[in-house]
Amino acid sequence: MSNEVQKGRAGKARPFAQQSPRHVIWENVKGFAIVIAVFLAFRAFIAEAYRIPSGSMIPTLLVGDWLFVNKMTYGAHIPFTDSRLPGYRTPTKGDVVVFVSPYQADNGDDPTPTLVKRLVGTGGDTLYMRHAVLYVNGVESHRPASAVDPSRQVPAQPDYPDPEHFGWQKRYALMSSRFGAAPAEPTHDNWGPIVVPADHYFMMGDNRYDSKDSRYWGFVPRENVRGRPMFVYYSYNADDSDRPLPFITDIRWSRLGHWIK
Repeated sequence: MSNEVQKGRAGKARPFAQQSPRHVIWENVKGFAIVIAVFLAFRAFIAEAYRIPSGSMIPTLLVGDWLFVNKMTYGAHIPFTDSRLPGYRTPTKGDVVVFVSPYQADNGDDPTPTLVKRLVGTGGDTLYMRHAVLYVNGVESHRPASAVDPSRQVPAQPDYPDPEHFGWQKRYALMSSRFGAAPAEPTHDNWGPIVVPADHYFMMGDNRYDSKDSRYWGFVPRENVRGRPMFVYYSYNADDSDRPLPFITDIRWSRLGHWIK
């Protein structure tokens, strides 16, 4: 019987059915508001779901992957502020990271999109590319082995100077170093050496011929980091499926539960 009665204002038990409609509505609104508040807090400070819309991280992440991103790893960003909660580790070379992009004037209505890339350089690292090979402090940095579509790993166009996108690098380029001098005109596959500033990161896609990354828009400030992807909780063939309703009929079952490294 305890779940059928509630206390009235005078302290007497009153049947639930005799409560005023206004009181019942208010109780339902409060319950709904609590659920929404808990959901928003979880999304803001603990974990959030993200969808992969492009092939820039192939083979690590595929178009149509849905990820859970741990926001506590590096310290959750407090919405509408420039502050963050303490994290339990700092971003490290080799991590796959979710972050807010530096400003991209050519990115239409979303000049600061949220992206996922691999962190290849931290503050103080010297980076350069020669003939599409990335070097970090003079050591070749190997990308994950090609998978899915080998044609993605060859240049889509000749490697030519593009001041509009790569001109920003000249400000940081070293004219002399133990790794040689930076080219007069940086290109997609030949640039640097440049030194990553303190509290900044250099991000690149694993699929380096199909990735608009730090080569184009520069270093990522520490405050832009939002979290680290944990695992794929859902995935379907979203880019080249020939089946109707591929999100149902072309699910990549082997990807479900895949931990991201």
